[in-house]
This record gives sequence, structure tokens and C-alpha cells, in this order.
Amino acid sequence: MFLPITTIRERFQACGLRPTRQREIIYAALASAKSHPSADELLDLARHIDEELSLATVYNTLEALCDAGLARRLSAAGVGPCRFDADVSDHAHAVTPSGEVRDLPHDLSRQLLDALPQEKLDEVARRLGVAIERVNLQLVVRPDQPPAQS
Repeated sequence: MFLPITTIRERFQACGLRPTRQREIIYAALASAKSHPSADELLDLARHIDEELSLATVYNTLEALCDAGLARRLSAAGVGPCRFDADVSDHAHAVTPSGEVRDLPHDLSRQLLDALPQEKLDEVARRLGVAIERVNLQLVVRPDQPPAQS
């Protein structure tokens, strides 16, 4: 289910992003995807609406969306291409060996993020000489293995 065009335009306006037809289509496709698509996968999704879209347009739009804070780029733990997420709320991800990125349940994400000690975050900022804008928690997981027999 795609977001209404009025909602997309309101989000673009709030972030100072110029709305274009291509950007609206690509953002709508990204926001509707639960799979954290790569740029190539997003192109396939968006081409259901506009067959003329190019991969370059998708990459340029993803860059603009990330810069505007409407999407985020996710590393798939060194496996496969970058993935993208239009859900920019604080939540954690699980990455599989195949590069699949999945959202952790919201309540569990919140519990994990809230458990990070603020004094440790402050120490990281102090020792690196940076300001922490946000914390992105990503768990690298593998399929469950049966217990070893003794």
C-alpha cells in the first residue's frame, strides 16, 4: 500500500526536498517496502508505476532522501549491496549472512536501545571528539542451528 501523494509532498516540504514525480514514485515504493530493498530492487518496485525510471535516478533520489532525513542507508554487514529504509524512527535491524535486513519488533528494539548506558555513549563522544546524533543498532544473525549432541 503506497502512501498518499499528499503525505509524501508534506514530508518533502517539511524536509526542504523539492518534489518531482520520480522522487515521489521512488519514495512511495521505498516507504511501502518491508524488505529494506537495494537500489536495484527499488527500481524494480518503482518500475511498476513508471517503466521509464533509470537506476541513476533511483541512486540520485536515494541520496537526496537520505540527505533530507527521509530514508537511511543500511549496510548489510559487508554482504551484498546497501539496503534502504524509509522508516527513520529509532529501531534495530537484524542482518542475515545472505544480506537480508529485517526489523526487530518495535518493543524489543526500544528495549535494546534504551539499555545502552548514556554514560558510555557520552564517553564515546568525548573520546572521539564527536556528537552522537543517533544510535543505529544492527545485529548480525545466522539461521538457528540445532543444539549440539554430546
